[in-house]
Amino acid sequence: MKREGAAARSSSAAVVALRSAAAVASGLLLFASFPPRQLWFLAPIGIALLVLVLTGVGGRTPSKKTGFGYGYLAGLGFFVPLLPWIGVYVGPLPWLALAAAESVFIGLFGVLAIVLSPSRWWPLSIALAWSLTEWARSTFPFGGFPWGRLAFGQPDGWLLPLASLGGAPLLSFGVALTGCGIAALVYAGLRDRTPRRWLVAVAVTLAASVVALALLPTLASNTARPGEETVTVAAIQGSVPRLGLDFNAQRRAVLDNHVRETLRLADDVAAGRQPAPDVVIWPENASDIDPLRNPDAAALITEASETIGAPILVGAVLVNDDRTTTNSAIVWDGAAGPGERHDKKIIQPFGEYLPFRSFFRLFSEYADRAGYFVPGSGDGVVHADSIAVGVATCYEVAFDRALTESVRAGAQLLAIPTNNATFGDTEMTYQQLAMSRVRAVEHGRSALVAATSGISAIVSPQGDIVEQSELFEPDALVDRVALRDDRTVATDLGGIPEILLCVGAAVFLVSKVARREKTFPENVSSARKQP
Repeated sequence: MKREGAAARSSSAAVVALRSAAAVASGLLLFASFPPRQLWFLAPIGIALLVLVLTGVGGRTPSKKTGFGYGYLAGLGFFVPLLPWIGVYVGPLPWLALAAAESVFIGLFGVLAIVLSPSRWWPLSIALAWSLTEWARSTFPFGGFPWGRLAFGQPDGWLLPLASLGGAPLLSFGVALTGCGIAALVYAGLRDRTPRRWLVAVAVTLAASVVALALLPTLASNTARPGEETVTVAAIQGSVPRLGLDFNAQRRAVLDNHVRETLRLADDVAAGRQPAPDVVIWPENASDIDPLRNPDAAALITEASETIGAPILVGAVLVNDDRTTTNSAIVWDGAAGPGERHDKKIIQPFGEYLPFRSFFRLFSEYADRAGYFVPGSGDGVVHADSIAVGVATCYEVAFDRALTESVRAGAQLLAIPTNNATFGDTEMTYQQLAMSRVRAVEHGRSALVAATSGISAIVSPQGDIVEQSELFEPDALVDRVALRDDRTVATDLGGIPEILLCVGAAVFLVSKVARREKTFPENVSSARKQP
């Protein structure tokens, strides 16, 4: 009996080790699906592998406690390699702490997946559970951290058109549903080979793809339709003298670089090598010298605008009377000077401001390097001449509400000024560009990404990159784009799709608790739980 008990314990330990390794592998697959790699198809495979671990393929279903552990391991496999840019100049502690915190939400998904697995509708309910936990981590705490949503790894995938219907939440759900469908196919192959089970599994796997492909002809074209106005736009990448956090030491050089690159574009326009732009976009932090308080900075920006013959959307840091700062994008129109401005509304905790500063000061000398920025207000729309530009500055592009509000307020063109120099030579800039591509499809608008050090890009309403700069190279991107006034279904619906997805998950959870279902048709759910 002792020998049998030892063998059972050894077998149980081997199962836990194997499932733990598979959980980590599922997270690594999710990471590998994100840009700069074009391996978007790995995301549903990663979800499928995690779901198979959580539902106990080939054995007994894990307990909820163990399910949390498997989900947490998957989260670490995903977030640890996804987020090293967080700590590139401040050390590994903030990076690893954030990865550990975000992994909690994947752990919660593990619990929900186990709760929902004993149901004939488990592929749908588990996919909805992913949407619920993705909403939660995009909301809590400190306003949430949406980085790494499944949607943001899909700019090159065939599911991308879903964004035009239900925004990033529906796109994420489509990826999760496809992954759950793949898991259902595995179960159908292993345990239930009836035609009906195969048919259901195939239908679930293909559902999101069929809808996405049906939406493809409805995406807004980069070509102007009859009656639509077109304008020439330019995105300036001036680059920076060096990477890092010490912008106070190089802020004049950064401004000079963007002025110089704008003047170089003006020379190309005068020589006929480039068309004259109607509006120019500078990056976030292009002028960390407050041009409203510093006459020298104001004179340089005025010179650049007058020479290029167009208003410039200038990313600037403004110093308020109480010594706080505002991250602003100001329309600067030649000698007329500053006009409308967008003050960044969604500011980054632990970067642009530090919650509980006195507490975190005990753990890191970098606590006092965090900014003292305050959020702005408004709808995110500024007018350069008659062009209505919707602005989402850097971190804001990760949040659904930012550009939805702008387009609803009349934005005809999207601008995403960003400063990625503070994150060095990391994948952060590629991840952010992917978000901008999703937003372009979501709202049916061309998007201009202007980054200090790269990557800057002009993105079509279909999410394609029309022009793109290289990292750390000064550049000016110029293209003619259509100004759009119509709105996508996603813009009109706003947050409703995500609410419906979360409500759907809640309905399944309440139903499960109420009915106390015990049967998992594809698994040995009647057996006792194992760790």
